[in-house]
Amino acid sequence: MRAPTILPPDPNPKTPAFKAPPKSCDAHTHIFGPGAQYPYAPDASYIPHDAGLDDFRELHRRIGIERAVIVNASCHGLDNTVVTDAIAASNGAYKGVGNVDDSFTEKQIEALDKGGIHGCRFTFLKRLGRTPDMSSFHRVVDKIKSFKWHVVVYLDPETVADFAPILSALPVDYVIDHMGTVKAEKGLDQPNFNALLDLARRDQKCWVKVCGFERASAAGAPFHDAVPFGRKLVETIPDRVLWGTDWPHPNVTVMPNDGELVDLIPLVAPDAAQQQKLLVDNPARLYRF
Repeated sequence: MRAPTILPPDPNPKTPAFKAPPKSCDAHTHIFGPGAQYPYAPDASYIPHDAGLDDFRELHRRIGIERAVIVNASCHGLDNTVVTDAIAASNGAYKGVGNVDDSFTEKQIEALDKGGIHGCRFTFLKRLGRTPDMSSFHRVVDKIKSFKWHVVVYLDPETVADFAPILSALPVDYVIDHMGTVKAEKGLDQPNFNALLDLARRDQKCWVKVCGFERASAAGAPFHDAVPFGRKLVETIPDRVLWGTDWPHPNVTVMPNDGELVDLIPLVAPDAAQQQKLLVDNPARLYRF
């Protein structure tokens, strides 16, 4: 059975009122296809509308962002070519996070590293049918540690506490996607978010992406009910937070306008020093710009 086709991104991103500082980075974004050139995986759990490199560049031109980290989405399977080709054409402006499993050799990982990929992602979401194979996870970590890669983990909010001891024991840095997929309707003091804050405070290897406001929000656009979670993370671990659009927003129920997402930045990081760390310094350090 063919996987469902998801919503396309908003084709008209607004010019944001907030002007990002030079060398600002969208540290969580994707490129989809075009499928004729970069086919989607046969076992993909969703099929996106094509959102290729030209659209990607135009988005960042519109919203005033100079750098990007392209996270290879699960719909492309273990083929990372869509990411490495974009990095090669970027003149140093893009880095990447790849999809790898324990079948990858160190030579293959070295080739990805030379191609600008400096981390790999694991999706542990029940709704996408991604159940953890922790033995495979640890074998991959053992292979990537010599390259000083990090792992990105996409977790259900109620599993953050369960994963905390596993993540804390890792020999590499790790990044938690989308503020731990917190749900704004449950409030700032909810156990799931407190578990994330506790992990981030205790473990210097823990980074968190301050993004996915449209996923966290219960109120809808402009997603202000999710802002307190981002602001708390920026205040708690200012040197280990990253910002991203998540363009072209796979599997959302409400499609955001990316210009409006940029205008949330001064709400979560009100002063210039916080903005500089969130948008420039932190991604430059983690992704070796």
